[in-house]
Amino acid sequence: MGPLVVIGDTLLDVDVEGDSERLCPDAPVPVVDIAAERARPGGAGLAALLAARDGAEVVLITAIGDDPDGHRLCALLSEEVELVRLPLNGGTVRKTRVRSRGQTMLRLDSGDGVARSDPPGEIPEEITAVLARAGAVLVSDYGRGVAGLARELLRGARVPVVWDPHPRGGPPMPGCTLVTPSEAEARMWCPDGYRGPDHAARRLVRELRAAAVAVTTGGNGATLAVQGGPLTRVPPPVTAAGQDACGAGDRFAGAAALALRDGADVEEAVTIGVGEASRFVERGGAATVRTQEQRLGDRPRTALEVARLTRAQGGRLIATGGCFDLLHAGHVSLLRRARALGDALVVCVNSDDSVRRLKGPSRPVVDARDRVEVLRALSCVDAVLVFEEDTPAESIELLRPDVWVKGGDYEGEVLPESEVLERLGAEFVALSTLPGRSTSNLIREIQ
Repeated sequence: MGPLVVIGDTLLDVDVEGDSERLCPDAPVPVVDIAAERARPGGAGLAALLAARDGAEVVLITAIGDDPDGHRLCALLSEEVELVRLPLNGGTVRKTRVRSRGQTMLRLDSGDGVARSDPPGEIPEEITAVLARAGAVLVSDYGRGVAGLARELLRGARVPVVWDPHPRGGPPMPGCTLVTPSEAEARMWCPDGYRGPDHAARRLVRELRAAAVAVTTGGNGATLAVQGGPLTRVPPPVTAAGQDACGAGDRFAGAAALALRDGADVEEAVTIGVGEASRFVERGGAATVRTQEQRLGDRPRTALEVARLTRAQGGRLIATGGCFDLLHAGHVSLLRRARALGDALVVCVNSDDSVRRLKGPSRPVVDARDRVEVLRALSCVDAVLVFEEDTPAESIELLRPDVWVKGGDYEGEVLPESEVLERLGAEFVALSTLPGRSTSNLIREIQ
């Protein structure tokens, strides 16, 4: 199954949290004593991050500036999604919210960056390759120019396309599988008279030439109009009145796009999206999203420290194993997707002697010390553990992970580590590998 490809504008969202118990003596405004500052991707970046945390492979095509805020965005994103960067004119857009006791008191916006609109020409090969293997596409328009490029990129697309519009962006391209305007956006597109979400959904599905339009209505869910079909109201499964709804639209659009990728029809996809968005708001919305940068900071490097820290924080520990000789794109894809399944990833690596017993006297090409250093440099890897045995069973016993990941199809197969996984109550997950990527193939090419 191909990845979810998210195309859109990425912002840097920063929450400044603190207590406010007094007024400023020289002006009638509250004073906030800062306790913490937390950063996360916003816009298309948030939609991509949340989809990746559903366990999906996600590729984000976005414009990011070459400035400190842009560099920070890359650090926040690259651990969990595959990033394809476009050039940005101007500074990275940053939205800083000052919050106290769960309420936003003030928002400060900075940055004027827009995607560079070079004359239309040949699409970069990297983007062509990404779109060729896409399972579905989500266009997350925040009015900063990337969605305009999407019209050219998606011409003749053969996979589901979900378009999440913005008041400052242009209309979606014709032929989208699903368009997801908010009620405010739907109102803007009905300038000669807005008569509610039902009427707007029916009207927009015709005017936008989309297969379906879902007008989101906050705590009331969504109204869905399908080309040539009946109108459907989709209520939320939980009520989250009074909660911070920041990020709910990104969660809705991403979950619906993933459902379409997985074969759901549009009504099922919208129902899934409404459910995921309402639960997201119930849990506190975007303010509760934590990234590696904030959670672990200067990460411990030993596997046992990571395992202990993750359990102490109530997190979910993921572990995987292998030789990782001549690290390639298939390895990196597997590790990124494995890390998205939980809160920390430990990689168990065969020692040099163990590799020789498994692969023959000419292997490994790269010794264990260098293999460990390369793996540690990946932001999706929290720690590396080298084992001498032929199987990682003893390492699994030591780490006690919640999930053990292997690459490939192991359905119905008894693994050497099956007994210890069953005894520990650990879950086993097999993730598909990228076709044609293997160390053996690389060695043959080099020879």
